[in-house]
Amino acid sequence: MEPDKFLPHPPLTEHYSSTEGKPAFVNRLFDAGAKYYDGVVEWGSLRSGSFYRRSAQERHGLKPGDHILDVACGTGLMAVEATKILGTAENITCLDPSEGMLAVARTKLPAKFVQGRAEQMPFDENSFDFLTMGYALRHVTSLEATFREYHRVLRPGGKVLILEITKPSGQVGNFFFRLYFGRIYPALTLLFTRSHAARNMMRYYWETMDACVPPTVVLDALRAAGFVDVKRTRMLGLFSEYSAVKSKELIYNYTDDFLDFSFADSLFCAMYGWAFF
Repeated sequence: MEPDKFLPHPPLTEHYSSTEGKPAFVNRLFDAGAKYYDGVVEWGSLRSGSFYRRSAQERHGLKPGDHILDVACGTGLMAVEATKILGTAENITCLDPSEGMLAVARTKLPAKFVQGRAEQMPFDENSFDFLTMGYALRHVTSLEATFREYHRVLRPGGKVLILEITKPSGQVGNFFFRLYFGRIYPALTLLFTRSHAARNMMRYYWETMDACVPPTVVLDALRAAGFVDVKRTRMLGLFSEYSAVKSKELIYNYTDDFLDFSFADSLFCAMYGWAFF
């Protein structure tokens, strides 16, 4: 296998010189901006982010009794919504490399918190029924290493759900996407927070989205890690929900398609995604 085949994006040499330098840079960035993250994300998503995170986990099968691992949990936004589905935080484990982000998350729910990276997780094999990652896939150093770890820690039949934002393929949608995330969002972040750390965090957020590999590479990396029923669910060409299952069967089902959504899901798309279609 080619060494760089499954990088989430090429090294951003403006910030670090090689892939090896990426983790330390990203940790510093999110440690510095952690206290601003929730506020920035809330108004940036028009206050629809909480509903969408909960809806996505419900649609993909998270249910009471499941043991869930939230990788790159950040400030706990995915985990908080998982708690509403499970009815408890007892079975939730949150993993993140940034102590600053974990410090914020610990104030929200009584889950188990572990500092660590997705590429090398300190958990036993077959430990979890459900694994989530919300808008952080671009921050790992290797899709291959990350997905092999996901496969290792999931129980047979366990499911992985990865939420991401994907650049629209259309010219008009891509223009508004670049305008909002590349310029307006970082500028408003600085205006509202008066924090260059928060602005730099959101500027890097945009840079990784712009440089990220296409969805086909993510799907191929999931298959290469041994997952089955590998899918990408698209919402208005902007949001990607990557899902896959750990199975004993050696049959691969690889699809990239639209699924039917509830009225509430469609309303979310209309509120937040219309400009990027």
